[in-house]
Amino acid sequence: MTEADISSWQVRDSESIIAGNEALLGQNHQLVAMTRVRNEALILPDTLDYLSQHVDAIIVYDDASTDETVDLLRAHPKVALIVANHQWERDVDARRRAEGRHRGLLLDLARAQLPHDWMFCFDPDERVSGNLRDAVEGADAACDALRVRLFDAYLTADDQEPYTSGQKLMDFRRLYGPEQRDILMLWRNHAGIGFAEGDGRTPRGMTAVKTDLYCQHYGKSLSVSHWEETCDYYIQHFPYETYGAKWEARKGKAIHAESDFGNPLYEWGEALFRGAVPMPSSK
Repeated sequence: MTEADISSWQVRDSESIIAGNEALLGQNHQLVAMTRVRNEALILPDTLDYLSQHVDAIIVYDDASTDETVDLLRAHPKVALIVANHQWERDVDARRRAEGRHRGLLLDLARAQLPHDWMFCFDPDERVSGNLRDAVEGADAACDALRVRLFDAYLTADDQEPYTSGQKLMDFRRLYGPEQRDILMLWRNHAGIGFAEGDGRTPRGMTAVKTDLYCQHYGKSLSVSHWEETCDYYIQHFPYETYGAKWEARKGKAIHAESDFGNPLYEWGEALFRGAVPMPSSK
């Protein structure tokens, strides 16, 4: 792949750039984090505090939140820039295409205003159970990206109390499905790595990728009500054949005795990792 294959992204009329901690701008950073959010006020305080232990600065795309998400972002000392979208895109296909554009725009802005060695691309409901700095510092010189092994946490009959703001999300649930998705979350700031039209979470242009670390994913386990909201979100805003039908079948089934794929649940640790079942990266 060549640099010409990567798009250059421009801020649209429906978007504005909001400065957070301006002291972070123009400084050289080892590790910068970027994410897309929408209405994440419930978990965002813990997400930002968790990230502050690992990264030097954070850049965020807010996709038309209607809660306190933007205010929480602006107030946190590790948040350097926010791209605020003021127009929610309801078209399913347009929403899919927007994933790569939003991340590509964040990456372009980070390269221009937050010079960095490594980028960490995460979702707010993910917690990597390891030291990110150690991982990037220990990467071979030839390695330009790292995948992280992700496992879903589950609501169960004896572990279904809803998550409340202020709690730590790391280790919040006891049981996890063995389905392992290797998600590319970290990459070096190389000019050839970037996003093109139609890309999703993963950029293109890596030549040597290593798999390291483990990640707890809480998108299925914050609460019963959140599970139902998640089902409705995928039904309404994602292609029905690949996402909607699957999530429609999951409605009313938040409490699990086994994983969504019929496998036994495990406590976080070596038994889970030994029993891992490789899966495609989509959630």
